[in-house]
Order: sequence, then C-alpha cells, then structure tokens
Amino acid sequence: MEVEFTARQVSIPKSVRSQAEEGLERVGRILGRTARASITFRAQRHLQIAELTIKARVQTIEAAGKADTLEGALRIAIQHAENQALKYRDRQFERKRMPKLDKVLTAPPVAHAKRGAQPEGLAENGKLTRAKVKTSIAVHSFPVSTTIVEPHIMTSGEAIAVKPMTIEEAVKDAEFRDRDLLIFRNRVGDLFVLHRRRDGQMELVEVP
Repeated sequence: MEVEFTARQVSIPKSVRSQAEEGLERVGRILGRTARASITFRAQRHLQIAELTIKARVQTIEAAGKADTLEGALRIAIQHAENQALKYRDRQFERKRMPKLDKVLTAPPVAHAKRGAQPEGLAENGKLTRAKVKTSIAVHSFPVSTTIVEPHIMTSGEAIAVKPMTIEEAVKDAEFRDRDLLIFRNRVGDLFVLHRRRDGQMELVEVP
C-alpha cells in the first residue's frame, strides 16, 4: 500500500512510521483492494494529533486520534479506522446474503396433489359426468360474554440472544427454539429484531 506522510510542527520517528504502515496494512486487508493512504501528524498545544485517510475501491475511511504522544494518537486513529472497516465489511456481507435469505423466508408453500384423485367431472371409466356440487354453510354462534385472553409475557432470556450472530444464524436459532420473537446483535453491534408474522413468515427489522 502506498502511504503518504505529512508532518506539521512535529517530527515523525522511524518507529512511528513503522507502526503507521503496519496499522494501515491491517486495515487495508480488511477492506480488500486499497489504492492509497495518507496520514498527517500535527501538534495542538499539549496534544499530539494523528489524522489518516484510507481510500479503497468503493469506500473511503477517515479517522483521527488525540493523545499526549504521537504513538498514542496513532494507535487511537488506527483503532477507529479498523472499527469502521470491520463494520463496512460486515454490512457488505449481510447485504449480499440478504436476497438469498428473503427468498427462503418468503417462499410459498408447495402444494402436493392427493394420490388417486380424479379430475372434476371425470368418472373412473373416463366418461364425462355431471359433477354434483354440495355447498356447506357455516353457522357461527357468538358467546354472550366476551372472553379476555391474557397476554403472553416473555422474559428477556426468551427473546434476547446473548451472543452476537448473523441474520442466518438468528433465523436458524428462532426455528430451532420455536421462537416468534428474537432480538440480537451482529458482530459489529447493530441491533435487529426478528419476529414471526401472522402468516408464519419471518420478518427482519433493523433498529436504527
């Protein structure tokens, strides 16, 4: 990776340059193809400031750090950049897997034909007959008093996942435990709510 260093009112030691190159290479491996990176060191009163910019193919990351030393400011800036890169990578991964998951969740049930069933209007000997249609009328009787259904109260242990998981893992966990509601976070801390609709399909809600 091509790294451009800029120093304003400070001098950059070789150890800080090596630390910066190693940290930027680590962030670049997370992003994939990285074109170039630039980092600026400057002083502001008693603080040392490190500002870095990493330009990848479709993403630009900017981060800054402030500390009493150049090493501390650089360490904070690289940590912020690495967190942004991990969050961007996980979002791209989930966005690619989301269409496949939607197809699984919204797939219509397959109707199976009954064995030995004859087409309507055909007898077993193949001759056309007139089908007799029977109409049934359902008569409903309403109770005199309305029955009040007590709501089901779920505990946090039933609805909240303890460990981070992907969307696919959350769907499998909800199906395995027969849950209608599951609140979970992914590996970067984003909050999601997975619940079962009245038609039986699972719906995912991303909490902003």
